[in-house]
Amino acid sequence: SLFRLKDIELSKLGDSDVHVKMLAAPINPADINMIQGTYPIQSPLPAVGGNEGVGEVLEVGHRVAALKPGDWVIPGANALGTWRTQGVFPEETLLKVPSNIPVLCAATLSVNPCTAFRMLADFESLAPGDSVIQNAANSGVGQAVIQIAKAFGIKTINVVRDRPDLPKLVERLMALGADHVITEDMLRKPEMKEIFKSIPKPRLALNCVGGKSTTEMLRHLQPKGTMVTYGGMAKQPLTVPVSAFIFRDVRLRGFWMTQWRKDHARDQESLTTMMDTLCQLIQRGQLTAPVCTEVPLQDYKAALENAMKPFISSKQILLL
Repeated sequence: SLFRLKDIELSKLGDSDVHVKMLAAPINPADINMIQGTYPIQSPLPAVGGNEGVGEVLEVGHRVAALKPGDWVIPGANALGTWRTQGVFPEETLLKVPSNIPVLCAATLSVNPCTAFRMLADFESLAPGDSVIQNAANSGVGQAVIQIAKAFGIKTINVVRDRPDLPKLVERLMALGADHVITEDMLRKPEMKEIFKSIPKPRLALNCVGGKSTTEMLRHLQPKGTMVTYGGMAKQPLTVPVSAFIFRDVRLRGFWMTQWRKDHARDQESLTTMMDTLCQLIQRGQLTAPVCTEVPLQDYKAALENAMKPFISSKQILLL
């Protein structure tokens, strides 16, 4: 394994720095891809893993005005290296969050819920009663999409892979507020017509799989609808029938949260609005953390192994 648990010296607290005691940090697919070197962002080695998490401010440099000891912070930038017990970070790389939200919600806030929020907001102007279809609906992003859509009155059709514990998964997603949960092979069955008797065809499709089932999902989009791709778990390209382009004028777009952060680096307002909305949803109980398995830092090897297993419906969270 490329990983070791190591004691390293904390860097000195600069005028604009914040000394943070990390509380919890999840293991996400992108973290593992970064380690494998298959992600567009590479950290110079040796590096600390982890792009997401929550910490408590212990001390601030004398130029830091917006944060004080006791505040909770999450990463506002990529590749901070959250898998550590303590760190010293520049103030502008951190975002303050309320310290009265559950620690696991805060630890899993900066990547998946933000991705879900942006994809629901930025591509189609959805109104209550509209519908969205998504695959890998049990992923972290998928669970956030279900809950955020529900809070805004948007219906969701959720596609999952068939699996041994399917009824349990369906029940869990319905409890989060899913309107329909279907398997990939149902996409090409006549039962789909039943679904569209009660809700409109989706104007937005969210894809993080690729391959044949994504093509099937695309067939259900409304004319001029948009499919947004934010991942490719099947490691297969997207195949789009020519007729979908010509006769239905569907739009294919892509989304990467890291790029959104870069593009909006000077637009504090967009970021603040999004974070405030998400934190309010959490405080109202409308947005929960994904199903998590809490792992002490010293058991990081087991956590990494579990994070790479297929069909794991639980996010590994390092407790620091």
